Amino acid sequence: MTEVTVPLPNTRLQESVPKIHYRVAMPQPETHLFEVTLHIVGYPSSILHLKMPVWTPGSYLVREYSKNLQDFAAFSQHSPLSWEKISKNHWQVHTSGSGEVTVKYRIFANDLSVRTNHLDGTHGYINGAALFFRLPGWEKQSIQVTVVPPHPDWHVTTALPASGQNTFFATDFDTLVDSPFEIGCHQLYQFEVLGKPHELAIWGQGNLQVQRLITDIKKIIEVEAQMFGGLPYEKYLFILHLFYQAYGGLEHKNSCSLIYQRFGFRDRDKYERFIQLVAHEFFHLWNVKRIRPAALEVFDYDCENYTPSLWFCEGTTSYYDLLIPLRAGIYNAQTMLNHFSKDITRYMITPGRKVQSLSESSFDAWIKLYRQDANSGNSQMSYYLKGEIVSLLLDLLIRSRHKNQRSLDDIMFKTWQKFGKDEIGYTPQQLQEIIESVAGCNLNDFFKRYIDGTEELPFHQYLEPFGLQLVAEAEEQVYLGIKVCTENNREVIKFVEAGSPAQLAGIDPGDELLAIDGIKVIANQLCDRLKDYQPGDRIQLTIFHQDELRTYTIPLAAPQLSKYQLKPVIKPTSLQQENFAGWLGVPLTSVQ
Repeated sequence: MTEVTVPLPNTRLQESVPKIHYRVAMPQPETHLFEVTLHIVGYPSSILHLKMPVWTPGSYLVREYSKNLQDFAAFSQHSPLSWEKISKNHWQVHTSGSGEVTVKYRIFANDLSVRTNHLDGTHGYINGAALFFRLPGWEKQSIQVTVVPPHPDWHVTTALPASGQNTFFATDFDTLVDSPFEIGCHQLYQFEVLGKPHELAIWGQGNLQVQRLITDIKKIIEVEAQMFGGLPYEKYLFILHLFYQAYGGLEHKNSCSLIYQRFGFRDRDKYERFIQLVAHEFFHLWNVKRIRPAALEVFDYDCENYTPSLWFCEGTTSYYDLLIPLRAGIYNAQTMLNHFSKDITRYMITPGRKVQSLSESSFDAWIKLYRQDANSGNSQMSYYLKGEIVSLLLDLLIRSRHKNQRSLDDIMFKTWQKFGKDEIGYTPQQLQEIIESVAGCNLNDFFKRYIDGTEELPFHQYLEPFGLQLVAEAEEQVYLGIKVCTENNREVIKFVEAGSPAQLAGIDPGDELLAIDGIKVIANQLCDRLKDYQPGDRIQLTIFHQDELRTYTIPLAAPQLSKYQLKPVIKPTSLQQENFAGWLGVPLTSVQ
């Protein structure tokens, strides 16, 4: 391949401010290798430090992106420079006094997610944290990126402003990391909302009705913009990847990346789930990208950035991703309550809610939420899920106290005005103070019990003023306390609930289920088999534990509550009806 020299605006040595230019090529995309050239002019030190981020903002797990880097080399005027790797993500180049340095390396990219890079014969996707080096001490310096597509018909889409043919400008390293690239023959749609341009880039095939989606996206944008008093960007980009059985999103200041199952748009429930994903990631451009905890105000790309406030960043956003489609007229109040009911059910059947508090879940995201194991359900609680439900209770608390004249909306607006506009990070105490200022009362007890503690949430106390009740249903079969999946023609026990008859008998995740009372049982028959027994009956459960055949005598317990539904109270008062209408904008009689 003939090397292409990318001209720089100014190649004169500057002692004070280096010029940083990346060139990203992909000459053989089928190999999944991005070829990256970093050209630095005016570097003032004899040692060039380069660091690859270990995580990406918005996804709180150390992912060790440097594991995908290979073929590192450094040059000055085509002469090799000596270098060494001094830690897992830190390279050190000896510049020999030259202010002009070229570094080349390749990144293997075959992980299709919103958090990583992906390159194949159909497209390239770049998440900046997983591709670009950081120059310690020069994070505020502007950066240019030139993308060299492998084929003439491939085009480049990113939220970064263009400064030339396939060349883009980032004001600093944070902005570069915060601006993903989609490269290929993707579909690109342009539309305007509130006088500002928006783009939707779609890679992959599926049953998506694009114009319907754009219409609904416009509605979401308008509703959220109204909450915060306008749009804080000049242009916004949605990147959507359609793939088999995929789900996820990652927020950015002026864009978001979404991935969804390619045939998940015809079914109404699946389409609504996708709309909630869009509403969630778009809401993040305020809540977390601009309104963010002080611990995330300056990113440390070398290690974990701890905060107990992810419940507000993600959980409150999850509350609004259910509420916003209702406000936008995409679905009705009954549908919204059904979605809330499913989430409350997931919360109530998770034993970990009694073990891990909301603030602890936020703080330990780095070691727990994204590292699920066989005991996670017993020991963990998602700050997304419980944060959503606690946000619901806070909204109802405020609305009930102030006759719907105040709400969680006011908290979002106040945090935007005080912290978001100027991007001043808030402390947990400052967040509580704003919530209390809107609620008009001291919430120390609420925070102690339901955010910093593990007490059961008082649903009745907050739902009843709005004419709602939480109705629980029990399973049809007796309680054993295991979940089983068929894997490679084996019935593998995947989860054993803490305190269940199975756990007390000594059953472990990973055991292979063979028989109940001497008769073979498979995963999809287990529930039906248990319907033949009564609470207190004792069964003989035969398993393989590792390679040892074992049989346990297990007494079965009473059926457990397994489904929770938000429903109107039987005879709502006029005040309850008034509160409900003020909250959701429709009569209580419209839901059942």
